[in-house]
Amino acid sequence: MGFSSTACAEGTSIPAASGPTPSTTSGDTATATTSRGKPRLKQIASFSQPVEIKSAPGYRKLMFVVEQEGRVMVLRNGRKLNKPFLDIRGRVESGGERGLLSIGFPQDYKKTKRFYVYYTDGTGDIRVVEFKRRSAVRASAGSARSVITVPHRENSNHNGGQLQFLGSDLYFGTGDGGGGGDEPGNAQNRDVLLGKMIRIDPKPKDGRPYSVPASNPFVGKAGRDEIFAYGLRNPFRWSFQKGGGATRMVIADVGQDEFEEINTLPVSRANGANFGWNKFEGFSEYDGAIDGTAKPAIVLPHPPNCSVIGGLVVRDRKVPALFGRYIFTDFCNSDIRSFKLRNGRVGSRSTGISESSISSFAANAAGKVFMTSLSGPVFRLVQ
Repeated sequence: MGFSSTACAEGTSIPAASGPTPSTTSGDTATATTSRGKPRLKQIASFSQPVEIKSAPGYRKLMFVVEQEGRVMVLRNGRKLNKPFLDIRGRVESGGERGLLSIGFPQDYKKTKRFYVYYTDGTGDIRVVEFKRRSAVRASAGSARSVITVPHRENSNHNGGQLQFLGSDLYFGTGDGGGGGDEPGNAQNRDVLLGKMIRIDPKPKDGRPYSVPASNPFVGKAGRDEIFAYGLRNPFRWSFQKGGGATRMVIADVGQDEFEEINTLPVSRANGANFGWNKFEGFSEYDGAIDGTAKPAIVLPHPPNCSVIGGLVVRDRKVPALFGRYIFTDFCNSDIRSFKLRNGRVGSRSTGISESSISSFAANAAGKVFMTSLSGPVFRLVQ
């Protein structure tokens, strides 16, 4: 992800929030479509540079909104609470592509009270830190326990930025370390954690802050044990989705000069997969092609695209026009598009909805779909 105005020219991911403002500001908002019976966006609240929205297991009435500068805010029954759930602005280096980028809740969150955040610290390093809540709407900033730190000091861009749980395992995608073209070759280097999909069990074990699942592909082999997949440039927004008969890893990987891409594989096939960067950008050779890479399902050209924002499969039956389809967008293009998850290359189509600066998608326990815009609004998808 990123918020750099040099995104398209230098291959960083998302341009500045000072770009086009959302076409709607309040109430029942329909961006590209206003006709009854068609999908549209309804604004429900506004925040300070929201980069993510998430639900938490066991708390059906709550949604948690991550603000880039270092706060997590709460929506309860769709209404914004004034006090933050968590405020760690003093620990977060925010600006450009850096900041507090994600929050993750394990399935046992209601019992253990533990949750995790992903942010860049004062050095630029990526940190995953565990916290505990005090109540349903308030966490303890003093409960911090460092889980893992990924060095990222040479450049400020390409920080990745998404935490996702599958079972008890925590996955997160890291950027390649920034700059242009991944000159150090981090994404293909299995001895570093940049440009990777990482899988760990974040609970402390045997005196260590986390453990590594034995089924990770490089356990006992050359390469870091924490790596689940590699060859990624900047997987800012990705997710697990059910589709095509399997639970799939769907990765929106921000491109360099010519293409954005979405990769989708069943989780079992993603284990150990090489998604190609920096040997390929999209389907095109970039820095000396190699064999055996996983090919994208969708490739989006520059322009009008510059920074793909991964989404989710719509499971809200009150939005029948998009039910069962994966929706996503691009930070520059603003057109929200959809496709059916399956193996191989697929085609996407416009939903007829357009909204500027979308930074994340999420669904609550009832399947209702929400989106954040870096310009401030949080929207709900309705029909």
